[in-house]
Order: sequence, then C-alpha cells, then structure tokens
Amino acid sequence: MKILIMNGPNINLLGKREPGIYGARCFEDYFKELKENYPQVELEYYQSNVEGFMIDKIHEVGFSYDGIILNAGAYTHTSIALQDAIRAVKTPVIEVHISNVHQREEFRHKSMISCACKGVICGFGLNSYRLALEAFLNS
Repeated sequence: MKILIMNGPNINLLGKREPGIYGARCFEDYFKELKENYPQVELEYYQSNVEGFMIDKIHEVGFSYDGIILNAGAYTHTSIALQDAIRAVKTPVIEVHISNVHQREEFRHKSMISCACKGVICGFGLNSYRLALEAFLNS
C-alpha cells in the first residue's frame, strides 16, 4: 500500500506555531514514528505553502497511489481548485485536521474539499493522521 501524506500552508511550522492549538511536536518527527509503526505501508510526505504545488502533487500521485491523507490547512476553507483536483483523480483522499475546526472561528467550519473526500477526521491532534491511515488500511 502506498499513501501520501500532504500538508498545506503553515504546517511546516508545527512545534513552533501556536503550540496550544497544534502541539509542540514537529511533523517530521511524527512522520518518522508513523513510518516505524506502519512498515507495511509505503508512506511519502509532502508539504507546500503553495496551492498550485499541492494541486500538481495530487495530479502526480492521484492515479497510482492507494490513498492521500490531506491536511490542506487554510486552503481547506477557500480552495475550489483543490476540490477540483481531488475530484479529477482516482486515488481516494481523507481530509484531516489537527484541531477540531468546529470549535474554532466560524470561517473554519466550512470545508471546500470535504465533499470530494472519502472522509474527514479532525480534532485528535497528530493522531488524526494515524486514524486516517488506519481507515485506509481497514477499507
């Protein structure tokens, strides 16, 4: 099984950015742990602050990978282009969020990509990624 974990804008600052919301751990350390705990899965990690680069990556892997775990960051709430990219490919996508977006500012309550995704997981910290990975493994 081949899975891409893709993070969007500002997630490269995990561990430094608002640790009260996002925690004090950097994603790269968590990703290493995921790879160790799931050796049977070929995991790849990609992060970009640029919407177009994220779309290009979805196009690149969207016909050959078994799944994409996507935390689109703020693009979740604004990007019809990401929604279109998800719809354009065959690879299923699970939307994830570290925080519970429904407990936050009103504008975060609406996702432009959820309707194109297989499912949504939010509010479980970095474990949201593991839960998405488990969903792919058990589907």
